[in-house]
Amino acid sequence: MSTTPFPASVYAARLDRASALAADAGLDAIIVGPGPDLQYLVGVEGDTIERLTALVLGPGIAPTVVVPRMELAKVRSTAVGELGLAVSDWIDGDDAHAVVADVLPAATRVGVSDALPALHVIPLADRLGLRLELATPVLREGRMIKDADEIAELRRAGRAIDAVHRRVPEWLRAGRTEREVAADIAEAIIAEGHRTVEFVIVGSGPNGADPHHEVSDRVIEDGDVVVVDIGGAVPSGYNSDSTRTYVVGTPDPAAAERIAVLVRAQQAAVDAVRPGVTAEQVDAAARTVLTEAGLGDAFLHRTGHGIGVSVHEEPYIAPGNDLVLREGMAFSIEPGIYFAGEWGSRIEDIVVVTADGCERLNVAPHGLTAV
Repeated sequence: MSTTPFPASVYAARLDRASALAADAGLDAIIVGPGPDLQYLVGVEGDTIERLTALVLGPGIAPTVVVPRMELAKVRSTAVGELGLAVSDWIDGDDAHAVVADVLPAATRVGVSDALPALHVIPLADRLGLRLELATPVLREGRMIKDADEIAELRRAGRAIDAVHRRVPEWLRAGRTEREVAADIAEAIIAEGHRTVEFVIVGSGPNGADPHHEVSDRVIEDGDVVVVDIGGAVPSGYNSDSTRTYVVGTPDPAAAERIAVLVRAQQAAVDAVRPGVTAEQVDAAARTVLTEAGLGDAFLHRTGHGIGVSVHEEPYIAPGNDLVLREGMAFSIEPGIYFAGEWGSRIEDIVVVTADGCERLNVAPHGLTAV
């Protein structure tokens, strides 16, 4: 449930910034439930359950954690305990939503984290007598810009997942099922330095044309193009995410030519990343290469997504997103092409925006890899 991968001073600074951003947004308080935002702010991990755990903070409010007494020891083992944050615990039979309301007797504008479910949002609104609003615009601002320690953890995750991709040829061959290959990959994700396996996609032949295919019992055949998209969290909770495309045996020349265009499109998007450029401009860099080659209709999704304590977070590198990139943002660059009933291909790296461009965190070979 908990982890404190960084010094307590890091979490203190994050809490101060969140309170300041709340004030700038005109919010009296923010209620943060379990999820990536709570993990980022105080190192408390876990999912929302029927028993309410929440961090309450805001301008002029001493950050306070409302927690079931049965979870108190775990919460205190995080930055909550190291920083000596106020804690209001409760037991079954108490009204946990009333405990939160007691922390906020004079609030008129209150935001909630987007991971807090209706199970808690509705009774909290009733108790506070307010229309609650999303705190996402405030909370995302802190998480979008990674500091040096966070970037170091993303580098660590990138190296670990690159090591797994380099081993994929050990397991990927004709006659094996996608599920068998995925099991070997999952074991390697842990062996190479992750603490959890977040996802393993092995999409062979026609299954590769489904961008979010996971695994199946399909037997891999000679000549199959295979999409392998894998990721996990390293001990600090920061995630890896990288995709490469493989072919079993000799590739079809037409498929190899199309995948070479995709590699160029991915590189064009990476080359476009720098402070001051918008997210949609980076997306357009990849999309233009594919469109000019007659493959635009085969690109079915955005070019990328942010990454950190969550595999998918802001910024989203997508058409219509005019968000201006800033130094410290981290996200994927992953254009793909998909041909229903035939095959698909995707190439994905994580990049971090630097002062004059970007740093690529994945360096495993990008081209079509024959096994």
